Amino acid sequence: MPEAPKPKPTPTTIANYNLEEKNKKTLEFIEDVTNNADQVQKRVLAEILSRSANVEYLTKHGLNGRTDRDTFKKILPVITYEDIQTHINRIANGDQSPILCANPISEFLTSSGTSGGERKLMPTIAEELERRSQLYSLLMPVMSQYVPGLEKGKGMYFLFVKSESKTPGGLPARPVLTSYYKSSHFKERPFDPYTNYTSPNETILCSDSYQSMYSQLLCGLCQHNEVLRVGAVFASGFIRAIRFLEKHWQSLCNDIRFGTIDAQITDLSIREAVMKILKPDPKLADFIQTECRKDSWQGIITRLWPNTKYVDVIVTGTMSQYIPTLDYYSNGLPLVCTMYASSECYFGVNLKPLCKPSEVSYTLIPTMAYFEFLPVNRSNNGVSMPKALNEKEQNELVDLVDVKLGQEYELVVTTYAGLYRYRVGDLLRVAGFKNKAPQFNFICRKNVALSIDADKTDEVELHTAVKNALNHLAPFGATISEYTSYADTSTIPGHYVLFWELSLSGTTPIPPSVFEDCCLTIEESLNSVYRQGRVSDKSIGPLEIKIVEPGTFDKLMDYAISLGASINQYKTPRCVKFAPIVELLNSRVVSSYFSPKCPKWVPGHKQWNN
Repeated sequence: MPEAPKPKPTPTTIANYNLEEKNKKTLEFIEDVTNNADQVQKRVLAEILSRSANVEYLTKHGLNGRTDRDTFKKILPVITYEDIQTHINRIANGDQSPILCANPISEFLTSSGTSGGERKLMPTIAEELERRSQLYSLLMPVMSQYVPGLEKGKGMYFLFVKSESKTPGGLPARPVLTSYYKSSHFKERPFDPYTNYTSPNETILCSDSYQSMYSQLLCGLCQHNEVLRVGAVFASGFIRAIRFLEKHWQSLCNDIRFGTIDAQITDLSIREAVMKILKPDPKLADFIQTECRKDSWQGIITRLWPNTKYVDVIVTGTMSQYIPTLDYYSNGLPLVCTMYASSECYFGVNLKPLCKPSEVSYTLIPTMAYFEFLPVNRSNNGVSMPKALNEKEQNELVDLVDVKLGQEYELVVTTYAGLYRYRVGDLLRVAGFKNKAPQFNFICRKNVALSIDADKTDEVELHTAVKNALNHLAPFGATISEYTSYADTSTIPGHYVLFWELSLSGTTPIPPSVFEDCCLTIEESLNSVYRQGRVSDKSIGPLEIKIVEPGTFDKLMDYAISLGASINQYKTPRCVKFAPIVELLNSRVVSSYFSPKCPKWVPGHKQWNN
């Protein structure tokens, strides 16, 4: 099988850079690996197992150098992070013996602290950077099929790093994107018109989030006519950049007008890099000032960056709540989700990038890792994803080419870096196929749930219920800018609490009865097990909505970052359990409301999905 096109080791010039040929080879690679998905997967598994045949983990399980799928599946268990945590800790503490992988562990990738609530250390090896770079190399040739001419301009992407830590054994521990941005694959990338960004590397690599954001916006504004696409990793991060602009546009205009840099930007490498771009431009400053002074910021993206073709952000999963805000700021530009990845592994790409956000599906690239899929049955008790698998459930896992259209699965991966039959925790639905490779909708990350008794409410169900409740706020010109939830078991019985931060455009006060109606609508929208607990079992108390002060969720993010979360990976948690976070939220509550009565429930609803 051909390998994905790799960057040449030395920079090429624009003159001899054959973009059309490169794109053609990339698309041929995608065709080849999706047409031969099963053969590629078989080879990938054999490579992983043969390389690490003598590692402690595989030896302990008695694989004895076998590399065939049948033996692999029969002998190795399906695992979670807890199953290998002692091995991870040994490596982190300096044990350099081949515990999980024959190749030396080069660093640990820290998972987002808001994905499932646990901060995990994922082992990785040096060659994984090459594999991630290969997946990135697929994105723009795919995009160029739908939006031609992107090589003629620049991308304005808000990319961030955090300062890294080291394990007791001296290995770096950092988010996957920080690892990538600090690597030579990014910093010393060869010429490629598709990685021509408005932000100099120095502005991206600054760990001070204020200085990084300010300087990236300044450079983006200076080059506003060259920008053809804008983006960030998550939708929430992009919106945070726009809100930063709302607060600081006057200082940015002043810098552009006089060709100076605000005194708060003290990083010398940033100042030097920005000064290569920044020149006094009173006309541009006047233009930006005129636009930013207007009463409405609707369409501010297309007003300040008029040649923008699309917004490149993740808007799947819980990020979908930001779609209306993005549409408002961008005047309805296409919202593009290009790739699917995690700290454990990079998975796949969106081959129809201009599709609606609700229709986004990712084609898993068979060369990235060995993929298996655990069937998941959604019931009216949420998502059934057992913590530990029995023998029957272990035998139910299917290979990449054997998934069924419309079925939902939990993703299980075996990676080159030492994860074997590892449950990533993502719930996926098969949406279609690219040749013989399946395409998946991302549904949710498991274990982001509320539970008081037998009930279990996942983030998808909660988000749908909150959306239903918004109809009560619409007549008052109000909506929810952010929300999270908490299972309050300090009361007897326990009850669900939702913290809402409101966005108000109307002047009519919202009566308490409206918020009470919101509580009831949410309860009516939840599953029958929850409603049975409320109505029949009396095991769950009335749902409560707490309205918090404006800016509360910015404080929540600042707190998470202070604890080590990456600004680039941060997502507002839809369920919180950590006591200091609950205390922070409760300290900013301005009013609270309870559901006025029990929701509707009749026996038999638990049979609907049988």
